[in-house]
Amino acid sequence: MSLGSSRRDHSVRATLFGRDMEVARRGCDGDMDRAIALVAELDGKVDAIGLGGLDVYLFIRGERYVIADGMRLMQAATRTPVTDGSGCKRYLEPAAVRWLAAHGPVALAGAKVLMVSALDRFGMAEALTEAGCAMTYGDLMFAAGVPYAIHSLDELAEIARKMAREMVKLPIHMIYSVGASQEAAPEARFPEAYLDADVIAGDFLFIRRFLPPDGLDGKAVLTNTTTAADRELLRARGVRYVITTTPLLAGRTFGNNVMEAALCAAFNKVPEELTPDDFGAALRAADYRPAVIDLASGQQGD
Repeated sequence: MSLGSSRRDHSVRATLFGRDMEVARRGCDGDMDRAIALVAELDGKVDAIGLGGLDVYLFIRGERYVIADGMRLMQAATRTPVTDGSGCKRYLEPAAVRWLAAHGPVALAGAKVLMVSALDRFGMAEALTEAGCAMTYGDLMFAAGVPYAIHSLDELAEIARKMAREMVKLPIHMIYSVGASQEAAPEARFPEAYLDADVIAGDFLFIRRFLPPDGLDGKAVLTNTTTAADRELLRARGVRYVITTTPLLAGRTFGNNVMEAALCAAFNKVPEELTPDDFGAALRAADYRPAVIDLASGQQGD
């Protein structure tokens, strides 16, 4: 269930974590009441529900922050496990960065990386720092319009904690693009940050929202969910590689919330019962690697 546009809906049958599954996305076009009703409708009828288009939990160096609107959605189900994918962000996304550091196609050590938002992906931010990237965290720039780039992980953590305390109280549409806003034409904000980076990382809809019209030749985008139309937009802007932390299934990648819901279904656990060992075992069993797509050739790499 996604708060995002229903135009991005998709379904596929796939084998995930050793189990045959039907994976479907149903968008609610930014309508919170409709989303709550859909979660309640699906409760007890499916094996797991992933909440897309929002976060419920933010994890920043061991501290957990709960977003009020996200918790409203999660509590609409009383029988079926519901997840926002925050566990995958903590364990799968760092694994994707480590794989890239070892295998390419982009050399991460010394690469200039722009994370448009790191508050919702602190695990990725830490892993990119550990890989030796020269980081720019754009949380203040892109979320608040403040012309201040953060380059230190410690400064990011301190600012993130302060921002999170207030941010979690806001309506979800003030935090994240939902509904029709996901399909609005990109409006470049701080384009120099995009142009200076070798790698642009973070949530795709946030990346797309402020995407410059040109100057992205040869760059790589490290993100989560993309459709064929998303990749065509990036190709037209000159981007060379799209690297998604979740696998490509029937032409698109599903979000972390879907992958974590699939993990809950496969292991018959609620998200709170999933341990780091569960994630590690699942990744090893699936021979996990991110999806690497060369937009110049249209081929998915290894």
